[in-house]
Amino acid sequence: MQLYKSFCKETLDSDGCLVDFQLDFPENYNFGYDVVDKMAELAPDDTAVVWTNPEKEEKIFTFADIGRLSNKAANVFKKYGIKKGDKVLVILKRNYEYWYVAPALHKLGAVIIPATHLLARDDIKYRVKTADIKAAVCTPDESIAEDLVAVASQNCSLKTVFTARRTLEGSVDFTAEVEAADTSLERVDTKAEEPMVIYFTSGTTGYPKAVEHNHTYTLAHIVTAKYWQCVKEGGLHLTVAETGWAKASWGKIYGQWLCGCGVMVYDFDKFSPGKLLRIVEKYKVTSFCAPPTVYRYFIKKGMNRYDLSSLEHISTAGESINPEVSDAVFEQTGLRITEGFGQTESVLMLAHLKGAKTKPGSMGKPTPLYDTHIVDTKGNEVPDGKMGEIVVYPPKNGKQYGIFMSYYGDSELYKKVWRGGVYHTGDTAYKDADGYYWYVGRADDLIKTRGFRVGPFEIENVVMEYPDVLECAVIGVPDKDRGQAIKAIVKLSSGVEYDKHTASRIKSFCNKRMASYKWIQHVEIVDEFPKTISGKIKRTDLRQNEAANA
Repeated sequence: MQLYKSFCKETLDSDGCLVDFQLDFPENYNFGYDVVDKMAELAPDDTAVVWTNPEKEEKIFTFADIGRLSNKAANVFKKYGIKKGDKVLVILKRNYEYWYVAPALHKLGAVIIPATHLLARDDIKYRVKTADIKAAVCTPDESIAEDLVAVASQNCSLKTVFTARRTLEGSVDFTAEVEAADTSLERVDTKAEEPMVIYFTSGTTGYPKAVEHNHTYTLAHIVTAKYWQCVKEGGLHLTVAETGWAKASWGKIYGQWLCGCGVMVYDFDKFSPGKLLRIVEKYKVTSFCAPPTVYRYFIKKGMNRYDLSSLEHISTAGESINPEVSDAVFEQTGLRITEGFGQTESVLMLAHLKGAKTKPGSMGKPTPLYDTHIVDTKGNEVPDGKMGEIVVYPPKNGKQYGIFMSYYGDSELYKKVWRGGVYHTGDTAYKDADGYYWYVGRADDLIKTRGFRVGPFEIENVVMEYPDVLECAVIGVPDKDRGQAIKAIVKLSSGVEYDKHTASRIKSFCNKRMASYKWIQHVEIVDEFPKTISGKIKRTDLRQNEAANA
């Protein structure tokens, strides 16, 4: 059953490529009622979630299960005073409860705030204060429940902490309450354009921003799932992401269920490429999406050592992928990785969509959801081949869906990124003659050397070709002659030994493959990178460390 057709009008060309896409939904559209409950009615026995963990525990939820459990969870929240508009923090890792807690909160019109379990107590306090959070639902693992109870005991808006599968003084036993709750729920009057979810960005610079989306965000992810991830009705899709990040909305619930596809959930804490590949093999996953780092580990493990014959499509996002990695995956699987680009503030902006010709290494072309362009610092469109900022123009007719409605609590920042009525992404790229976009980097990561503007990613691409490099980051460092010199900071693959000549070998290897103005002047080998809690390298920290040591 593919409900997505009830909520959009799509136009395909003769090759089956999506060329136009318009949402069409009722004023009171709500994913909880109009997708989850409708699937429970029309396809009750279809698989919604397959969940397992490293201990080989397993749970399979049908849409009937999710419909029933989300009603019970909604009644628990109502019992404890949660109502329309209330903010609820949800820290459930990859625990199976997430897949009925999220629809339950949607049904009530409450605003879900997913968050990672890696948050420290001060991170939780910041979110509670910024978003006026009233309640929290959390995993039984680690000390998250204790941290939430401690925050709730202080003079703040957080009043109720629900803990799954665990009894803890100061919190509500969520599992026991759900088991005892009523399965019937009267529909709450919610509107499609009212707030539904807030995601806090990972905060590579400054404090995390609270990105707010309305209920139409779920429908905008039809393009994500159907035409980029290529999920199929009755299939099983696996996106590698924790539920605390927006990537979970991209690949673990909304578009997938709208397209009648089940979601595969592997509830792990420590990443193991072999174990994850065995999950794909065992459960016959049909489509897969992961950050480039995962694919790098996969090819070192050897994807051709596993039976991945069920896989029909693979994709990547989160950062640009090195063409060498893409080629290696193709050699080992026969599948070409399709890239996509978007932000916490949006859904899929650029991609290699279903049926379109791919250019490995590029982000693809603009999706029909957005009028995307590349402009210079004055807002003028740049010619092909020239670098500029990726921006989104307002639609000529109708409303813009899939893009955020506010930075909650920071209207000035919202106005800044929407200056002149145009959304400024802060990401830079260039477009080739065929219309494909190529990522350069964040605008504040650009290196100005010898009068040239150089994007870190184009140099990182070359560094990643060095056989022993696992991860790298390129930054600009002060240089009296160049303005900035280019420095590559690298982490080598596990087990690789290095000596005092390794850095010079890497530099020589790379500089032979680049124009002279891009030459690397310095190479540093590190054991670990400073990263955000979402796993992104904090180049700001690297630059600050460099300045402090200068």
